[in-house]
Amino acid sequence: MISSMSVAQEQRPVMRAPSAGDSFATWQNQFRAHALAAGISAQVFDLAFQTVHYNPKTRASDANQAEFIRPIWEYLDGAVSARNIATGRQKAADYGAILKAIAQEYGVASNILLAIWSMETNYGGFRGATYTIEALANAAHDGRRQDFAQSELIAGLKILASGAISQSQMIGGWSGAMGHTQFMPTTYLAYAVDHNGDGRRDIWSDDPSDALASTAHYLKRLGWDNSIPWGIEVTLPGGFDYALIGEHQTQSARFWNIRGVRVMSGGKLPDHGPTALLVPAGAGGPVFAIFSNFQVIRQYNMSISYALAVGHLSDRIAGLGPFQAPWPRNDPPLSRAEIREIQQRLIAMGLDTGGADGMIGPKSVEAIQVFQTSNGMLADGYPTQELLEILR
Repeated sequence: MISSMSVAQEQRPVMRAPSAGDSFATWQNQFRAHALAAGISAQVFDLAFQTVHYNPKTRASDANQAEFIRPIWEYLDGAVSARNIATGRQKAADYGAILKAIAQEYGVASNILLAIWSMETNYGGFRGATYTIEALANAAHDGRRQDFAQSELIAGLKILASGAISQSQMIGGWSGAMGHTQFMPTTYLAYAVDHNGDGRRDIWSDDPSDALASTAHYLKRLGWDNSIPWGIEVTLPGGFDYALIGEHQTQSARFWNIRGVRVMSGGKLPDHGPTALLVPAGAGGPVFAIFSNFQVIRQYNMSISYALAVGHLSDRIAGLGPFQAPWPRNDPPLSRAEIREIQQRLIAMGLDTGGADGMIGPKSVEAIQVFQTSNGMLADGYPTQELLEILR
C-alpha cells in the first residue's frame, strides 16, 4: 500500500534547473522593451529576432581570439604569410583603378586597406556565416562586453529598419562584425559610404568597393596620415633604459636619436612626429618605433598583435622586406590564465593593470615595468614565466 506521503511525492511535478536557453529568453524579453524605448518598432524587432537562438559558442569564441592567445610570432607567421602577401599584390592589380580612386578621395594608401581586408576576411574569401543579430544578441546576453554588444545590437536593428540590407543577407562574424572589412553596426552607421554609386552602402556585396572605401573613410576620420608609416623596426644600444619604452610614452625623434635608437640600416630615426618604442616580445625580440598611424590601426582592433600584423603586411604588399631581428621562439608562452594571474598579483600589490582579463594592454605593460624596476629587473614590461614565479 502506498502512503499518502508517497502519493503526494509521486504527483509533485519534477522541477528542473533553469537552462541557458531560459535565461536567454528572459533577457530577450527585457531587451525588447529597451529596444522599443530606443526607437525600434515592435515589427522590426520581432521579425529580426524570429530566428534568433541562444548560442553558447559566442562566449567561447570571444575567449579564444587568436590575437590574444597565440604568441605574436605565430600570429604574424599566419597573418603575414607568403600567400597573403602575394594575394595582396594580386588584389592591388585587380582593383587598381578602384583603390586609386579611393586613395585620392580619402588619402589612405591602398596597401593598408588591402592588409585590413586580408586580416578581416581573407580578401573577402570568408566574410562569416552568422546572422549578425543573433551574434550580437548572444554577446549582449552573456558576452565579455555586454554593454558594448547591446549598443551594437540596437545599431544592427536600425540598419535593418533602414532597409540597407535584408535579414537573410545580414551575415557576418561571430562577434557581430560585417562585410569585407568587418564593420561593427555602429561603425557602419557612422562611416559606411556608397562608393560605386548604386544608392546603397553595401559592405556585404561580392563587389568590395563600398567596403574598401568605407574603411578608408573610417581610417581617415580616425586620424590616418598617409605621409607617415605606421612604424619602423629599430635597434637599441647596450644599456638602454627600457623603462622609457611603452606605446603611449611618446617622444620626439631627436629624443630617441640622442639615446642611440637607430633604424636597422644604422641611420638615425626619421622625424615622423610623436614616436614611441614597442617591444611586443620583450627585450629578446624585435623593437619598433611606432607613430600615430599605429594607434589608428589599434582603434580598428585593439590588439597589438593585430596592429603589428596589419602594418607589416601592408609594408610587405608594398614591396618592403621582413623584420630583421628574430623572435624569441624558444620562450615558453604564457597561457591566458597565467597572464590573468600576473595581473591579479600586480593588482593585489596596488598596481593598475587595467583589469585582470588575461590580455596584456598598455596599463598591464606599465604595471609590469613598475614591478620590474622596483625589483632590479630589466623593465621591458613583458610577461614571462620568470616574472610569474617571482610574483608568486
